[in-house]
Amino acid sequence: MAVATLDRKLVEQIVREIVLKHLGAPPGKPELVVSISARHVHLSDQDVETLFGPGHKLTPMKELYQTGFFAAEETVMIVGPRRRMLPSVRVLGPTRKQTQVELAFTDGISLGIDLPVRQSGDIAGTPGCVMVGPHGVVDLKEGVIRAERHVHMGPADAAYYGVKDGDRMCLRVKSSCPTIFEGLVVRVGEGIKLEVHLDTDEGNAADLEHAEYVELFKP
Repeated sequence: MAVATLDRKLVEQIVREIVLKHLGAPPGKPELVVSISARHVHLSDQDVETLFGPGHKLTPMKELYQTGFFAAEETVMIVGPRRRMLPSVRVLGPTRKQTQVELAFTDGISLGIDLPVRQSGDIAGTPGCVMVGPHGVVDLKEGVIRAERHVHMGPADAAYYGVKDGDRMCLRVKSSCPTIFEGLVVRVGEGIKLEVHLDTDEGNAADLEHAEYVELFKP
């Protein structure tokens, strides 16, 4: 006797609707993930080879929520102008055209770097640092920032919320330290999952780890 099989996407849709119903969310509402983005480094191919050796390629250690992105096995030491250092900062992959270091404000205070708040990739005129790897040293002239809080989403999510790339949204966190984060930059792209990125200072301030509820909304 033939056994009918359900399409995988249909099964996922059914499960998602059951979960949303259980949480009190209306069917069709996108699943929101809020992630704390700890200090990390994005490296160019050239800087990977300088720090880790000729021909070296980043070794994926753990996949990140967004498809195709990963935390690498590799770490680097970050040295600031006060000669203070962060001994083991994780490298994220894949590589980029320009190297960029993303830190929290408290990291900047510790290192003696006055961190500008910038969108990822907007590094012109930003401070630099020294990066030390097992094979070599990179004297980064610019590229150290505190990443502006933002939300990644696909076109369908943008249509649901009625926003476009570059718009601003708010995030409400219900926790022991209830907080509303304003001014999240909307970043829309094909194949992107709905995900808010906050840094460690922001996540800790809102006690995000123990949040009962999060809500993304237009101001």
